[in-house]
Amino acid sequence: MTKRTYWAEHARLDDTVEPGVALDVADGRITAVHKETPAPPPGAEVLRGLTMPGLANTHSHAFHRALRGTVQVGSGTFWTWRDLMYRCADRLTPDTYHALARAVYAEMALAGITAVGEFHYVHHAPGGTRYTDPNAMGEALIEAAAEAGIRITLLDTAYFSAGFGQPPNTHQLRFSDGTADAWAERCSLLKERDHARIGAAIHSVRAVPADQLATVAHWAAERGAPLHVHLSEQTAENDACHAAHGRTPTRLLADHGVLGPRTTGVHNTHLTDEDIALLGDSGTGTCMCPTTERDLADGIGPAVALQAAGSPLSLGSDSHAVIDLFEEARAMELNERLRTRTRGHWTAAALLRAASADGHAALGRPEAGTLETGAPADFTTIALDTVRTAGPLPRLGAETAVFAATGADVRHTVVAGRHVVRDGAHTLVPDVPSALAGAIHALRG
Repeated sequence: MTKRTYWAEHARLDDTVEPGVALDVADGRITAVHKETPAPPPGAEVLRGLTMPGLANTHSHAFHRALRGTVQVGSGTFWTWRDLMYRCADRLTPDTYHALARAVYAEMALAGITAVGEFHYVHHAPGGTRYTDPNAMGEALIEAAAEAGIRITLLDTAYFSAGFGQPPNTHQLRFSDGTADAWAERCSLLKERDHARIGAAIHSVRAVPADQLATVAHWAAERGAPLHVHLSEQTAENDACHAAHGRTPTRLLADHGVLGPRTTGVHNTHLTDEDIALLGDSGTGTCMCPTTERDLADGIGPAVALQAAGSPLSLGSDSHAVIDLFEEARAMELNERLRTRTRGHWTAAALLRAASADGHAALGRPEAGTLETGAPADFTTIALDTVRTAGPLPRLGAETAVFAATGADVRHTVVAGRHVVRDGAHTLVPDVPSALAGAIHALRG
């Protein structure tokens, strides 16, 4: 049994900031929490700043990181952005995807993220040819997370059509297993590990025919696994769904048994009042991705109304225009302020819960996201003495984190009791910028 003690100069416990907290850790879990510990115990690892539960990036497409700075050239729409994304996906192999994802997940660790939900749909070789290992691409992601030192929920994604009644296009052939039954057969070969959970995803109601939605939902239900779905990100999707089925995407998912407390709708941007009620009444979660939604000009989703209706909120960096969960939390509140011209829709504590505990729950780890005995020893520390964070009293740490800090202020990240980021440097991937640059350059051919 590996035992160690971390001493936090300040720590967020039960939504309050406590000075001098010692966290005893063994076998990847917190075994004791000692308040009123004014000095580090002998041999303790010192965490200067504010220590809080590790952040959960609920929605990621790791390969989209290669698009940063490229898709911002000129103007265009979501659909022209998608064409550039397809070209990037066409170049991925298991080896290049592993290298890119390892660097991306290391970037996440540097930003205080201890777990990621990877919405994974690049399953096969270009043209749809199966690899010898049919899950070679998913295994590359799982191994990349292990090497970067973070946890992963691999949300293996069903994707069978280019649109309602349309076969996959040339780019999408490598995403498709053909049918939901074939998808389920392949997914069932994936195995969970200490750092990896296996979940499911429906790419969208455009990409999974209505008569196959229940198969994906049943696969997840049998395993008690998380189930995620892109939902009403674009008004064009709503219009096409109405034309094909005479109902909204949310109603279509409800009618086929997809909604429920293990399910998370990603974006949930363009919803009717009935849609909001369906999601809330079923306990279906909502993952907001504000930095991507603004980058793609998607719109501002009704997060306040969704939460009030009963839909738990989580946050994701999605296309990785930036990787910074503090910015996602801040953007959700500030977007709502711009839309309504009023302030204070969420407290800083509530926004941090969306970025941590509620995100971990959406990824199938409800025990995570807290600093208490028995919880996973996953936590992150932000500095309180940078040009962004200096000045506020430590007891205002939540407000400082959400409304002032960025991922660049993260000094330490601990996952399963292991120091993955120490003093702002990744302990497993020595030069993350070079790893990112090299992996992205390899995709340019």
